[in-house]
Amino acid sequence: MTTATNRFTERYRQSLDLLTRAEAAIPSQAQTFSKSWTQYPRGAAPVFATRADKGFVWDADGNRYIDWPMALGPLLLGHNHPAVNEAVTKQMQNGIAFSLPTTIELDLAERLIDWFPYAERARFGKNGSDATAGAVRAARAVTGRDRVLCCGYHGWQDWFIGTTTRGAGVPDAVKALTTPFSYNDLPALKSLLEKHQGDVAAIIMEPMGIVPPEPGYLEGVRALATEHGAVLIFDECWTGFRIDLKGAYGKFGVAPDMACFGKALGNGVPISVILGRAEVMDVFDEVFFSFTFGGDMLGIAAAGAVLDVMESEPVLDRVSEIGTGLVDGFNALVAERRLQDHISLTGYPARHVMGFKGDGHDGLLLKSLFQQEGNARGILAAGWHAPSYAHTEEDVAVTLDAYAAALDVIRAGLDNGDLADRLHGDMVQAVFRKP
Repeated sequence: MTTATNRFTERYRQSLDLLTRAEAAIPSQAQTFSKSWTQYPRGAAPVFATRADKGFVWDADGNRYIDWPMALGPLLLGHNHPAVNEAVTKQMQNGIAFSLPTTIELDLAERLIDWFPYAERARFGKNGSDATAGAVRAARAVTGRDRVLCCGYHGWQDWFIGTTTRGAGVPDAVKALTTPFSYNDLPALKSLLEKHQGDVAAIIMEPMGIVPPEPGYLEGVRALATEHGAVLIFDECWTGFRIDLKGAYGKFGVAPDMACFGKALGNGVPISVILGRAEVMDVFDEVFFSFTFGGDMLGIAAAGAVLDVMESEPVLDRVSEIGTGLVDGFNALVAERRLQDHISLTGYPARHVMGFKGDGHDGLLLKSLFQQEGNARGILAAGWHAPSYAHTEEDVAVTLDAYAAALDVIRAGLDNGDLADRLHGDMVQAVFRKP
């Protein structure tokens, strides 16, 4: 990091002062690893936000950014969508926490059961981790087995996070019960099921991450789960409502036994849900999936409004248009600057991720420099995009102009061999570090 005063020092003064305060109050200085200062070049990027609206966010110094991460994906309709705000405000006036089940949670449960053809029951949570952990527990209860096979990211709970490099505090005995498998590799999954014949309670997976399933892959997973008596759980916290209004089932026609949704369901208001077949879901009569805010009415009210908007307006078509403009434009900029060996873009219009390599630092130096230059030009440059219904063609054009300038800096740094000298902040860190 360059410590001398530079063009970023004053731009982020308030953010950096707040970060100093946070170091004495909040471990890791954020409530979510992926939102912390470690994910942006400290000293050359914003650290704290104060407000947001539509497709924009403002930092503590008053700088405005086009917001592409959108709070890690839940804001499919954009910040402050009027229908969602109205529903939440109305519910606040009628009460937000009752001592009995509520009529609106029953209404939402019935609506989601009608929405997804395979769903016969619904249980609500607050975070995606609530839903995935609850689904895994239910699968273990209904099968009488312990082992879980997983593919993708499934939240912070012990059963999953113990498989990652962030597994501190998880007992080895718990870690041993979950085994990851590779996506789009049916033989590998089949081999694991045969190795643990009769012991696998659940196969839980993101039906699509940023790479689409190969033809027949999800159908093959479904068949293997049935053959081996394992409960198939789709973690749709990301894909839910981004790839199709009916999620992976609508996109690929494959029905899980249970599915977990969160993020976009509440458009930023915390809510998650487990949906599934009655045969599996009715075990929740006995499985303890119960917490004070499980039926929180603000999230349920928000979800109802989100479904209304998605049913009546061309949300996904619009998001696809915006995302396609970003993808095509970015790929063209990379090609024009002959950076294909260093920078790539993977995913689909509603969610795509940049890849960086060839800098001697696992791509983190290139990513940091790209973020620094994008942030300076009014783009919250996280290295990935989750476009929303609130974004516009003008946002895309402004973003691509900023990215063009950022890529010019990278191209010059590569040509001159001085990439590191051009970075005026700390290099970003990986959330899941290499072992």
